[in-house]
Amino acid sequence: MEEITHSKLNMSSYGFGKFVNEFFVMAFGSLVFFFYETEIGLPSIYAMTGYIIFAIWNAINDPFIGYLTDRPFKFTKKWGRRFPWVFIGGVPWILSYILIFMPPAVNPNEGAWIIFAWLVFTTCLYDTFASLFNVSFYAIFPDKFRSGNERRKASTISTMIAACGTALGAIVPPIFYNFNDPQSYIVQAIAVIIICMVALLLAIPGSREDQASIDCYLSNCEKGMEKEPFFKEFISLLKHKNFLAYIITFTLYQSLVSLMTGSIPYVAQFVLEVEEKDITLMMAALILGMLISMPIWSHFANKTNNDRKTMLIATIYLTIVTGILFFINDYWVLMIGIFIWGTGEGGFWVMMGPILANTIDESIVDTKQRKEGIYNGVQTFVSRAALVIQAVSFSVVHILTGFNQNPDATSQTPLANLGIQIHFALIPAILIFIGVIVFWKFYKLTPDIVDRNREIIIEEKL
Repeated sequence: MEEITHSKLNMSSYGFGKFVNEFFVMAFGSLVFFFYETEIGLPSIYAMTGYIIFAIWNAINDPFIGYLTDRPFKFTKKWGRRFPWVFIGGVPWILSYILIFMPPAVNPNEGAWIIFAWLVFTTCLYDTFASLFNVSFYAIFPDKFRSGNERRKASTISTMIAACGTALGAIVPPIFYNFNDPQSYIVQAIAVIIICMVALLLAIPGSREDQASIDCYLSNCEKGMEKEPFFKEFISLLKHKNFLAYIITFTLYQSLVSLMTGSIPYVAQFVLEVEEKDITLMMAALILGMLISMPIWSHFANKTNNDRKTMLIATIYLTIVTGILFFINDYWVLMIGIFIWGTGEGGFWVMMGPILANTIDESIVDTKQRKEGIYNGVQTFVSRAALVIQAVSFSVVHILTGFNQNPDATSQTPLANLGIQIHFALIPAILIFIGVIVFWKFYKLTPDIVDRNREIIIEEKL
């Protein structure tokens, strides 16, 4: 049995950092485009363009922050490479969320450029701090949890807590906002800030790095780190084939999540014609499916000791279930479908941490340096790029199907409702199916290779 060096309590604390991120993934992804297009009345083309600018900022922001936080600084030598950045980024990230829902009170047609500028400014500000937090926080995982068994256990425990963040990110905001009442979205933002600040405090023990990791950083791991320019490191990362296979699959998965969660308010209001509070029950079904399935997926992964195989099975299952949701427009049948979909998402969530950690191990063996920051920077970048895929899909589908974005609209035409179902399930199913093909074809880290990489890291004290 591989050694486990951290307690379940410490793993749970680490999970609260994931809780914060997943809370915002759900709250931001499901509300922001809907808020600006439907509640404020900003034309779809402006909202889409704002998201594209937001993504371009990500293209510069995330990998560079990863590169920057891999560098040695005096305070990181004392407190650890990642821990200080987690809180330097985390606090302002959480506080900046409220600004997104406070656009200038101008006519959305005559003052569209003013609202558009506010959307760009606040989302880019939000993303800068989000990147600083996420790049640093997720870089802790492969260094802190080193054996395959410990990684799967830590991933399962922390992911179950993160799943609660997903649930609350969907459940809490609808309690405080009402359709056709833009001011109520500020109230939900205040509630979100309070919850996430508490979670950030709970994440402190799990986000602290082991003294052994800090010592390694101060000796072997720090050598030569100041000599590589950013673009050289970035290009070398793009040559890492297994990482690219994972990151493409992850991007397509994040696009699936962004599209489906962002579609839920549209589905609730127009397709099912239910109240915003019914979104709470839908997300409760999702979280129940995830929580029930995660220990099962973790047990299966431990039994097979094959992360690649488990990830592939989970992704295929998720593809099938997502496609089925396209054909459902009954509230209670959809509740059952979302529960089953949650069991597939639970498998993908459990395996993301171990899969990425295995690819980082491979890079450590190849380069003899620990550069988790820039790897996680790229992952954070692509997770935000998924929001652009969401925005473009929504805009194109809504334009082609004649979606009525008037803030006073309470119903849509059958064609517009079909469009909502297309970006809710059909497009996500196609995207994740492509992810299955990419991962199966190009991700080659078998159990033998993974075990050999870990042995080399131990032998060379990396």
